[in-house]
Amino acid sequence: MNTPDWRVVLAPQALAAGLGASDVVVVDCRASLADPDAGERAWRAAHIPGARHAHLERDLSRRGPAGEGRHPWPLAATFTERLGTWGVSRDTRVVAYDDGDGAFAARLWCLLHMLGHARVSVLDGGWAAWTQLGLPQESAAPVVVATRYEGTFDASRLLDSAGVQAHLARGGLLLDARASERFRGEVEPIDAIAGHVPGAVNRPYAANLEGGRFRPAAQLRGEFEALLDGRAPHALVAMCGSGVTACHHLLAMAHAGLPGASLYTGSWSGWIGDPGRPIATGAG
Repeated sequence: MNTPDWRVVLAPQALAAGLGASDVVVVDCRASLADPDAGERAWRAAHIPGARHAHLERDLSRRGPAGEGRHPWPLAATFTERLGTWGVSRDTRVVAYDDGDGAFAARLWCLLHMLGHARVSVLDGGWAAWTQLGLPQESAAPVVVATRYEGTFDASRLLDSAGVQAHLARGGLLLDARASERFRGEVEPIDAIAGHVPGAVNRPYAANLEGGRFRPAAQLRGEFEALLDGRAPHALVAMCGSGVTACHHLLAMAHAGLPGASLYTGSWSGWIGDPGRPIATGAG
């Protein structure tokens, strides 16, 4: 059975209607930065029927050398092998979800997007919306028929620290998705040094949401176009603390019809890996 042409951000009712289709794979991306195994425990307790679990540290990131941040981008060969064990092929419609705001699900969306996988959506409102609507859930692990997935990431849209410096020198926009107080350097609950990359602009990823759901596409488009100030979407590079929640901005822009932005994979935790790099504090 073929699914309808689902959008980047998918309503729970639309997924519920398509559950069980042979071309649909649901992936549970629930996670906690404070407790790396909390998401897997939650998945084992209950999940959307058929959902596989993606572990933030093992599946959506990798252990990398110093300077690549807290959640280094995975190697294409390792990630595509994981897709195969989940039963994902190039023709699969993938739906990612997390607890609610899409911050972790957007990471899987971004990984697939950078592989050129067009048929991938994030569940609007995530597990919270699904359960509030009383939609089906189960605790049994799904029976998966493994497949083979081949592909490479679009390296031109995955920037390291040197690439970010060059991007800023060309007049590009660097958009930081962290909370404003972290951007300003007033607090830093995770990383060793507070502040932001000089020249970056702050827009917390939570600004893409309203009531736990994504804001209307037209509204988001207007807000991102104002930030771009006449520049094309590819002039924007998103960052955050470790390259995870920054993916939320890429997702929101695609939802708004503005695809093509890039990701600073190491983000703030990668930037401060070199003590020689400059650091800014305050609002600008």
